[in-house]
Amino acid sequence: MRIHFIAIGGAAMHNLAMAVASKKGYVVTGSDDEIFDPALTHLRDAGLLPDEMGWHPERITPDIDAIILGMHAREDNPELVKARELGLKIYSFPEYLYEQTRDKIRIVVGGSHGKTTTTSMILYVLQRLGIEADYMVGAQIEGFERMVRLSDTAKYAVFEGDEYLTSPLDLRSKFLWYHPHIAILTGIAWDHINVFPTFPQYVDTFRKFVHTISDTFIYYEGDENLRQLAAEAPKSLKCVPYREYTGNVPMQVFGKHNMQNLQAAMLACHFIGVAPDDFYREISTFTGASNRLEKICETETSVAYKDFAHSPSKLKATVNAVRERYPDKELVAAMELHTFSSLMADFLPQYKDCMAQADKAFVYFNPKVIEHKRLTPITADDVRQAFGTDNVEVFTDSTALQNRLKEVVNDKIGNRPMTNGLALLMMSSGTFDGIDVPAFAKSLLA
Repeated sequence: MRIHFIAIGGAAMHNLAMAVASKKGYVVTGSDDEIFDPALTHLRDAGLLPDEMGWHPERITPDIDAIILGMHAREDNPELVKARELGLKIYSFPEYLYEQTRDKIRIVVGGSHGKTTTTSMILYVLQRLGIEADYMVGAQIEGFERMVRLSDTAKYAVFEGDEYLTSPLDLRSKFLWYHPHIAILTGIAWDHINVFPTFPQYVDTFRKFVHTISDTFIYYEGDENLRQLAAEAPKSLKCVPYREYTGNVPMQVFGKHNMQNLQAAMLACHFIGVAPDDFYREISTFTGASNRLEKICETETSVAYKDFAHSPSKLKATVNAVRERYPDKELVAAMELHTFSSLMADFLPQYKDCMAQADKAFVYFNPKVIEHKRLTPITADDVRQAFGTDNVEVFTDSTALQNRLKEVVNDKIGNRPMTNGLALLMMSSGTFDGIDVPAFAKSLLA
């Protein structure tokens, strides 16, 4: 079986390529116009790194059994054009996952926030209990070799369900492909405004998802939109609401949002036969998924975390969680506006009060990224007004942001030592234009 990946360098795509290549009898090739770490190193180590960057239609030949198309490729991609001319079978990423797990019991976790952590919690407990599962998750989990696994032996498949577009050829949400037996929705908070220009359109894609579930719909009861979707669900569907975990088992993760995620994960595991007591015992040692409230530095008085948070709901939940965890520490929070939605002028008001719980809040964006994405320019003042609290400072230069953070941190833990210390929180789906966040945080708190 020969499979070629167009846009192999994506986070999910390169992990799927490695998973497919590990199957007996599969030959995997791929292409991309640019590949960055960690994908570059992973692909090189797996022997899958293209020998040169770019698109090479001459390599698309009739003996290829399947093409897997990533979102990074455009509809006029030369390799895609050639594959269509040859009549080759073309799969999107989610379509291929479904085809490979068609005979398995599928658990899918969706929602505007918390889906990576919730999926990770399910997988962590299943692994601890020796229950084999195939999976796709959007972050690295401790004890797991990669972010995608496909096998011929697992009874279950656990997928993180993304509502973003499937591929350049299929403008439906990815999670509509998975047809889960058991599904979780953690909450609905408007995102991806470039795809869903109105909130009702955004909600509607989740409504469609609910109608793809065959057995059990687990949903956060505190979300009015989810309550409405549950009320509209087919009568044959078992609808199970949840709140947050309030038990006595000590947990490594913290924050109300994580206690909600934990309870959702417990229910999903329960419906495939895991006893709640067994779930809580095993999840008590879970420290989180990579980049999801990940502790990166700690001293006697201070602590630093990094997080993937970038949308308003994720940002607010993360800031509030750190405030609740460290009520007496000075909370310094920095975030980067990096995604399409976050950089759109019409979407900025959604960030109102999201960083209100921080003592000092910093927002960074790069005007060149806005230009590259061909969006309407925004100003620092636009951003400041949108966030709406006096604690927010806005930067458009990464070096200036770093210098300002150094000033604030040095003032707090250097010139005027604090009894209770400082909590530093760095949040972005990017890199603040090249900052090595863990190294930078360690240098600040040293």
